[in-house]
Amino acid sequence: MTASSTERRPGLRRRLLLAAPMLLAARPARSQPLPGTWRDAARDRDLPVLIRLPATPGPRPVVIISHGLGGSREGLAYLGRGVAEAGFVAVHLQHPGTDAAVWRGVAERGPALAAAALDVGNAVARLQDGIFAVTEVLRRAAQTGDPLAGRVDAERLAVAGHSYGAWLVQHLLGQRLPGGDRGLPLPDRRLRAGIALSPSPPRGLPPRLAFARVATPILHVTGTADHGWVEGASPADREIPFQSITGAPQALLVLDGARHAAFADEAAAGPRWSDPAYHARVAAVSVLFLQAILMQDATARATLREGAPEALEPGDRLETRGL
Repeated sequence: MTASSTERRPGLRRRLLLAAPMLLAARPARSQPLPGTWRDAARDRDLPVLIRLPATPGPRPVVIISHGLGGSREGLAYLGRGVAEAGFVAVHLQHPGTDAAVWRGVAERGPALAAAALDVGNAVARLQDGIFAVTEVLRRAAQTGDPLAGRVDAERLAVAGHSYGAWLVQHLLGQRLPGGDRGLPLPDRRLRAGIALSPSPPRGLPPRLAFARVATPILHVTGTADHGWVEGASPADREIPFQSITGAPQALLVLDGARHAAFADEAAAGPRWSDPAYHARVAAVSVLFLQAILMQDATARATLREGAPEALEPGDRLETRGL
């Protein structure tokens, strides 16, 4: 079917747009993910990464993906595959200090994970990892022979993450830290969109003050059973960032029955952390959001405003503001 025929039939184009991420999720990847290690010499720190390149040639928008507490670069694979198949470059980061090494071989996982989550040094390191990753993506895009050479649209960069990764998304895009930004260049204005899976309410600051300088569109994704055992966040708490940010278009997806682990896709952590029940819906709406914001796709934007009913199930809820 030609592009002109789909443009003349916007309803058909919309159905194709919604169906694409789900159909592609069932297909093998067009290219194998590329594992590697990026070294931040200034901090003497190595970051494991995994890159998924789209079949579409040339410079493409990039989505940097950050795992949750105790996760890895293999986590959130459904999201990385979904955006790559939709024409975006996916770069999965792994954060030493809050990755799977925290719980592997440990008799009691809970205390080890809680200690890692409450370590302020780990939080600062995550923020530095995110800033470094943006800089490194741009550097490698100009480096002959690198997998990212000639593949990066520098004006269309986004960041996504689950749980602790969502915390990183929120702060890279402008959420204030209690006590100040610790000399970090925040917010990172090179990022044009964010996806926060299991977003967190602010700690130590009232929400309006915490989010007052956020000026970047964010898709917030949570579930009606998305309880946090480390920080104690309730499902209602996870909607606070969406409700509080007024400086840019925002979207909120609430999936009926989804628990905190539903978004992680961390097979090594156990079955409940890799349950695929909600993955296709999250990937579909995430792709729509990236198309609407980074690609200025009017059909994707209209579909989000209408609640993307063909992508969701009864009981799910999609709200938008400013789109």
